[in-house]
Amino acid sequence: MANIPDERYDEIANDPFCATLGIELTTLESGGARTELTVREELLNFHGTPHGGVVYSLADAAFAAASNADGDTALALETNISYLSAADVGDRLVAVAEREDETRRTGTYRVDVAVEARAEEDEAETETEDGSGGTETAREGSEGTEEASDPENVAIFRGRVYKP
Repeated sequence: MANIPDERYDEIANDPFCATLGIELTTLESGGARTELTVREELLNFHGTPHGGVVYSLADAAFAAASNADGDTALALETNISYLSAADVGDRLVAVAEREDETRRTGTYRVDVAVEARAEEDEAETETEDGSGGTETAREGSEGTEEASDPENVAIFRGRVYKP
């Protein structure tokens, strides 16, 4: 949180809409921000995947935080998002926003949304023959979440802001 006053961080971190969805601001710096959200049942659409509006809102929150971090008002001019894959209930999504370009009146940002931690299924054991007449026991999953070794991108968001 280099050079960002505590009051500014608190103002952005306490956004009421983000609180409603469960979006947390975890990093804020000049031109950059990180937001996080754990996927819950009530955030799913009728397909059983996270609603696109939820993923968009997570990315938009990081975009808004990054573009307003320095204290000057920045208003969205345009945004777009490309959805790449879905997440599951219990997955921890992260959105990382970075400023790509800035002029006196505008700024351009990219936000990558990825699964940081995958939800794991309950532990299950299966026995199979090992080819020598014996059996092997395999364990599948366990409770909780596990860190994703290579975060899987769920979406890519781009936005431009106007600084009045």
